[in-house]
Amino acid sequence: MRRPTSPAGSVERRRSEEGFTLLEVICVLAIIAMITAVILPAIPRGTSRPRLEAYAVEMAAMLKADRNAAMRRHAPVVARIDAAARSMRSGSTGHVVQVPTDVTFDALLSARCNQRPAGSTIQFFASGMSCGGVIAITRLGTGYEIRVQWLTGGVDVVPRTTL
Repeated sequence: MRRPTSPAGSVERRRSEEGFTLLEVICVLAIIAMITAVILPAIPRGTSRPRLEAYAVEMAAMLKADRNAAMRRHAPVVARIDAAARSMRSGSTGHVVQVPTDVTFDALLSARCNQRPAGSTIQFFASGMSCGGVIAITRLGTGYEIRVQWLTGGVDVVPRTTL
């Protein structure tokens, strides 16, 4: 036999059936987490502008350290630049800065230095002078130049915009 229900009882039953249960919410969050775990590694991560600037500052600091080492030791110190490998090796410490493959690495260096072929090097002398050169690192139209002055051996980092 059916029990009679009042209109108030059916309203209460409908209200308790509205909304989502905790189990349904957890299932939806778990599905979103799984999709995110699959998609996130596929998104390309490039070198950011601050990281690009950090590479330029690190290279400039290495070159300044090489200049100081040459003056302190009273002997030439040679930094090696390998544009194809996107790297620079300090002549005084042997430390290497390697930039990622998404960064364009160009070097404009003197062909001869101190009456000798310079190749892919920047040489600092005991006087503080150098052979000079420019190293440019760019990514997506923005970048930095690390400039080494031949007369003073001074090292500067200059922002660069490309078209």
